[in-house]
Amino acid sequence: MKEEQIREARERMVEQQLRKRGISDARVLDAMLKVPRHLFVPDENRYAAYADAPLPIGCRQTISQPYIVALMSELLELTGSETVLEIGTGSGYQAAVLAYLAKKVYSLERIEELANTARQALHSLALDNVEVIVADGSRGFPEHAPYGGIVVTAAAPDVPDPLKQQLDDGGRLVLPVGGQTGQILECWQRCGGKFKREHVVPVSFVPLIGEHGWKSDERPSSWWK
Repeated sequence: MKEEQIREARERMVEQQLRKRGISDARVLDAMLKVPRHLFVPDENRYAAYADAPLPIGCRQTISQPYIVALMSELLELTGSETVLEIGTGSGYQAAVLAYLAKKVYSLERIEELANTARQALHSLALDNVEVIVADGSRGFPEHAPYGGIVVTAAAPDVPDPLKQQLDDGGRLVLPVGGQTGQILECWQRCGGKFKREHVVPVSFVPLIGEHGWKSDERPSSWWK
């Protein structure tokens, strides 16, 4: 695709997949318009980079569909002054969107190959407020806690307690909770020592593997690479 075609495809994505489906945060819409999603998918899938669907990125992982990335970003209600933690860097696309919405983003990825690819993509866009770290994301990253927002791009069987504890007062934690084949997207907000929970929408994410997640990936192989 030529540059003009790519720009038009991204504009259609924002208008048709996001704005028309209820995404209204102007900062989120602007970030989704700025980030070139095609740079975060493998070459063989770039023709579908702006489609309303997740795509495989290797290592049996995926890049989420644009609507879900926008929805999770909007649920965080970021103002631009926050330090944000992302669990599950994957392609780096969600981290790139968050880079336009937060002051600093720490993104944890357990698979080194994906972490390296994401770093390259983020570096190519000069997004120097994102740091990608190879670690068990289910444990969080206490070194820079508390966080004004935490987003988990993999499905947990339950909400990992370390993530709740690393959330700042008033901060929001957005994550899918449920089994390995289907979950509910939840939004948790810390209010002092208590938490408010909102059930948002049914979703389907790859599993969160780690000490406070799933012990192994038990999904059927199907089309995952």
